[in-house]
Amino acid sequence: MVVIGGGTAGWTVIEALRTLDKQLPVTLITADSGNRYMKPQLSVAISQNKTPDQLISQSAVSSAQQLHIGLIAHTFVTRIDTNKRQVRTTRGDFGYRHLILALGAAPALPASLPPDCVWRINHVDMFADLQAKLAARANQHIAIVGAGMIGVELAEDIAKAGHHVTLINREALPLAEILPDIAGERLKQALEHTGIRYLGNTHLQKVSALSNGQYRIQLNDECFIADEIVASTGLTLNERLPKRAGLDYSQQGIAVDERTLQTSHPDVFALGDCIAIGGQACRFVAPLREQAEAIAHRIVGLEHKGYIHSPPLIRLKTKSINVSVTGKVDKAQPWQVCEDSAQRLLLIQKQQGKTTAKIELKH
Repeated sequence: MVVIGGGTAGWTVIEALRTLDKQLPVTLITADSGNRYMKPQLSVAISQNKTPDQLISQSAVSSAQQLHIGLIAHTFVTRIDTNKRQVRTTRGDFGYRHLILALGAAPALPASLPPDCVWRINHVDMFADLQAKLAARANQHIAIVGAGMIGVELAEDIAKAGHHVTLINREALPLAEILPDIAGERLKQALEHTGIRYLGNTHLQKVSALSNGQYRIQLNDECFIADEIVASTGLTLNERLPKRAGLDYSQQGIAVDERTLQTSHPDVFALGDCIAIGGQACRFVAPLREQAEAIAHRIVGLEHKGYIHSPPLIRLKTKSINVSVTGKVDKAQPWQVCEDSAQRLLLIQKQQGKTTAKIELKH
């Protein structure tokens, strides 16, 4: 058994395998150290003055010893040969009977954001470098591009750490893909009350690096100078490995069976941020354990109902306002306002008399 990817998804599926089979030979191949931490905590850790060492819950070496697996760290996979059942890496080739892909997803950058000018907080090592920059001097001007979940959480967290934050968003309101206008407006106001400058309906035209280390940011209607730029413009699948392996995939992720999580090659499974179910990305931590259990049972040949996908609870880790979304949001369906007070906004969607989604914002 070979697992590629030493993030939460990779370790979760290894634990599920070990629960069912103590003897199954397992090798984990990861491009980084494989040390264990919860990635969602990165967007709220700067104001808490947490160091990368404090975010790591267990070292990869310790976990590997505890779970009795082979650990191949700081190793890049160059190709997967599904015909020969072979993983080729910078440290040699590894054969497999079953292969599990826990590749994660890569930050998606628009053409207007040069990669060497922006931070992408998708790994604890990236977080460490940004934290060091922000800790070096107070009252820096930080521009954050993208006001989805991570962008909003980062904006509040960096503002709480004592910096000036400008949050730039193409949409008029934050979390536009999830929240209707009435909820997005309330979230926007809460962010602005913390001192964040929110720029909606704004397109970033150009970023220029200045000789003093700052950046000139040209928007569609203004220009300003920032000390650092953080990109929170979504995630996409790095297609290199699935393409070379001949797997079915899209920008949303590797196509997997909705119950077994097998890819188009039945000996290859995938879970976590790198998968797509029914053409939709599945980039949440909450379903990982159920995904891992479905894969583990399939591999060891034990009966299991399979993975049953359902929309996970979405909860923002913001302090200025509590935002939670449950159920399957349908943007084409109207929202009913159940409460609209200074302390609480409660919205629901109904289909055939049954509540199918709920949004709650509480101060």
